[in-house]
Amino acid sequence: MGTVPDLSVEIAGIVFPNPVILASGTVGYGEEFDGLIDLSRIGGIAVKGTSLQPLEGHPAPRLFPTPSGMLNAIGLQNVGVERFVREKMPFLRSSGCNVIVNVFGFTMSEYVQVVERLDGCEGIAAYELNISCPNTEEGGMVFGTDARRAADLVGRVRTASRRPLIVKLSPNVAHIGEIAVAVEASGADALTVANTYLAMAIDAETFRPRLDNVTGGLSGPAIRPITLRLVYECANAVRIPILGLGGIASGPDAVEYLLAGATAVQVGTAHFRDPRASVRVVEELRAFLERKGIERVRDLTGKMERPS
Repeated sequence: MGTVPDLSVEIAGIVFPNPVILASGTVGYGEEFDGLIDLSRIGGIAVKGTSLQPLEGHPAPRLFPTPSGMLNAIGLQNVGVERFVREKMPFLRSSGCNVIVNVFGFTMSEYVQVVERLDGCEGIAAYELNISCPNTEEGGMVFGTDARRAADLVGRVRTASRRPLIVKLSPNVAHIGEIAVAVEASGADALTVANTYLAMAIDAETFRPRLDNVTGGLSGPAIRPITLRLVYECANAVRIPILGLGGIASGPDAVEYLLAGATAVQVGTAHFRDPRASVRVVEELRAFLERKGIERVRDLTGKMERPS
């Protein structure tokens, strides 16, 4: 009988029992999956985005299936930081897995206030900063599409936080490596690469958009080859760990991201088809390592072999 592979990875001083993390916005606050999966079998969970005040999100329709993917325009619906701490954290503390709180705001001050409130709450491993929100103080420019704004935001939050900061980058940029370098220099401990792609769909019969918001974020297997390239680009630009996110639905999908330079991965849209998708990815990843005779999953990171 062969050696049982070591699936553990370390990110910003946090030890994850395996590199598979539930992606923010696809599993709610974890309790929605209680009874469907054992959260202790997952490396971690990035919970639904949390803002200073509650948000209702966009009107329906706000989900639409596309070939090999899905469009969503949920609109960052959430209960707000106070209710999150009071109502959601008790379950998450008992879940048995690392809890990553996705944080967003519409001003730098809002990001800081959310993190300051969360810093007093026990049971949180790290924050994931969603920098794809419009900066309402500067004319609606998205924080994550400008290296200077992104760096300023991360620097402000870094001074307010006692916990590791994972910065979730937007793919809707010309040079993602430039932004990755900027946020690393400002104190980011890790990167999530990447958020969804701005897209839309139209009903040819009614001439109307499929989403009430008109545009939304494209996710699912269709984006995997594109985001894989972004992970590779970021891994060659920074020294901090990368969490790969985009279209992962199987163990081999996860392996691709690790080989491109990711330390861990996040599983998202696959849960809409199979609520046990993340557990299956862990099992398939373990089987892959056993078949290849690889003892540690972390030995896959960045090990893509270039053509000779």
